[in-house]
Amino acid sequence: METSRFAPSPTGPAHPGTLLAALLCWLDARSRGARLVLRLEDLDPERCRPEWSRAMLEDLAWLGLEWDALLEQTAASAAHEAALDRLAADGRLYPCACTRTEITSRGAGAPDGGVAYPGTCRDRPLPDAGWREANAALRVRLPRGRLELEDESGLDLSQDPGREMGDPVVRRRDGAVAYHLAGVVDDADLGVTRVVRGRDLATTTATQVALQRLLTISRPGYRHHLLLLEERGGKLAKLHGAVGASELRRHYDAAELCGALAWATGLRSTRDPITPGALLREFAWERVRDADRPMRWTGEALL
Repeated sequence: METSRFAPSPTGPAHPGTLLAALLCWLDARSRGARLVLRLEDLDPERCRPEWSRAMLEDLAWLGLEWDALLEQTAASAAHEAALDRLAADGRLYPCACTRTEITSRGAGAPDGGVAYPGTCRDRPLPDAGWREANAALRVRLPRGRLELEDESGLDLSQDPGREMGDPVVRRRDGAVAYHLAGVVDDADLGVTRVVRGRDLATTTATQVALQRLLTISRPGYRHHLLLLEERGGKLAKLHGAVGASELRRHYDAAELCGALAWATGLRSTRDPITPGALLREFAWERVRDADRPMRWTGEALL
């Protein structure tokens, strides 16, 4: 049986981009008869809060989305540590003391718009007592070489991730397991065979595939979809102060918002209210627009 997952980070209120990604992931899984898991990626101790997790669950349920299982990523620490043990035993882990300023000054531009880690600390050994005693961030020495990858929509995901993005952090300086490793390990433990997510995450795929290979984890299929953009062109997200779900719920009922999101994606030609269940009957990826969609919040509606 296919397994898919929706994996938001509870670092603030759900916003239109969160709800769109959840809806498309839900429609894809339900249209295929796949098992669908909601995974709350709550590992960041500085930004994730229990109240945001509760609000995320409430907002997704309000929209009409249900899940076959729920996982909080903080519950998977034993699996994350086992993966770090494996990487250390294979000689792949090293401590990195570089600051963000040092990386920015020495690194080249990366495909995601950031700066690739230049490998400054790549030859540093782990402490004699092992990675648990390291008081710096931990990175993985990725093998060099280009990975030829393409997602289901035909999007080219090919990279030499170790060079183009740099060796990824897998455990932060504060001890929190980082995004790439946690996601790869949790997908494997859940038996995820299919990942549906926004195009902003496409450039992370090659790094995750490289980690999957190091950990001998099967690669799921990927599909990346359009984003909702603010009028200035940036992703409509918490980072840009996007309107939160609580404000949306003051101006829309669930079917009205679902209709607005379906219209924004091209699934429907009107904004007429519709439930996710009713939308499922007419869902097909061929009907989802490829281009990102600029939208603005007027204070009363998404336009």
